[in-house]
Amino acid sequence: MNRVILTRAELPTSALAELKQWLGVTTARDDAPLAALLAAALETCEAFTGRMPLVAVCEQILPATTGWQSLATRPVQAITVVEGIAADGARLALPAGSYEIDLDADGTGRVCLSSSTAARKAAVRFKAGLAEDWDSLPDGLRQGMIRLAAHQHRGRDTSGAAPLPPASVAALWRPWRRMRLT
Repeated sequence: MNRVILTRAELPTSALAELKQWLGVTTARDDAPLAALLAAALETCEAFTGRMPLVAVCEQILPATTGWQSLATRPVQAITVVEGIAADGARLALPAGSYEIDLDADGTGRVCLSSSTAARKAAVRFKAGLAEDWDSLPDGLRQGMIRLAAHQHRGRDTSGAAPLPPASVAALWRPWRRMRLT
């Protein structure tokens, strides 16, 4: 996947406070490592479920071929920009009639370029995610991220890596998991 997150979702202080409450931590000494664990849990949640939990602005590079191409990130809320990328890497604005965009009911964003496009690749900028902010996340996803970050924090001094996510977290995330058959 050639996706780049241009504007990351910000984890509010309430997310860190929720993790600290779960762990029973009352000092600010470990705030930076705990915030890093929450950010990692957010990424693990996306990898496990196949859905980006918090809204972010992303860009994906696609080959400039005709026919519908799906974006790898889900759920896409809006496709905002489609640009061509020339062989030398220069970006060029594509005329409105040279592409089509579509958002499927399952959150898949799709782009179709016409054959008249001279670009070698296309840069598609889009907004994707399940919830606008931490407090709007479904409880199962949010609790799973808190538990995963807590699990990682508690296991920081043990040797050997346990499989991620632990069963208790996977059980919370499983209803949101998007399976792909190949």
